[in-house]
Amino acid sequence: MMIRVPDLDELPGLRAIERAAGEPFRGLGMASVADDEPPSLEQLAEFQRAGRALAAYEEPASADEGHGPVGYLLWEPVDGCTHIEQVSVHPDQAHRGIGRALIDRAERDGGRGALTLTTFTEVPWNAPYYARIGFRVLPEAELTPGLRAIRAHETALGLDRWPRAGMRRDSGWSGSRS
Repeated sequence: MMIRVPDLDELPGLRAIERAAGEPFRGLGMASVADDEPPSLEQLAEFQRAGRALAAYEEPASADEGHGPVGYLLWEPVDGCTHIEQVSVHPDQAHRGIGRALIDRAERDGGRGALTLTTFTEVPWNAPYYARIGFRVLPEAELTPGLRAIRAHETALGLDRWPRAGMRRDSGWSGSRS
């Protein structure tokens, strides 16, 4: 697998990944999450220009064969941490370590110590997954001002119809939890 900043012409593929990755939410009664519009090409281009978009690619079988992205991650600095704004992997590529590889690369590229994110607590491929790769749920008292602002925005968007939390992984985590 190769991870790099995507080219501008690959950004529509990130939107397609987001749409496909949203479909499993429909089976959990979260159709509005499944139907949520992916980040716009303009938003993706802003992350890409800033070097804060990463995409994962399968290694081509030959030099003539190229592959589009199979997963992506967007991050931004928030309160001295590397905040994962979005990470999505195409469902056809699930359970291959792509999400974790993107997260680990964001930690290196972000250079800001800890990683943070906000997520659904009861979706198996959200908070339980992140806990397995070293994130811990932050109690309300530990949310930084930036994370509080992000959570308030999510609440305004109606995402709190399902339980959500902020999570953090301290830098240097390299263990594995099964």
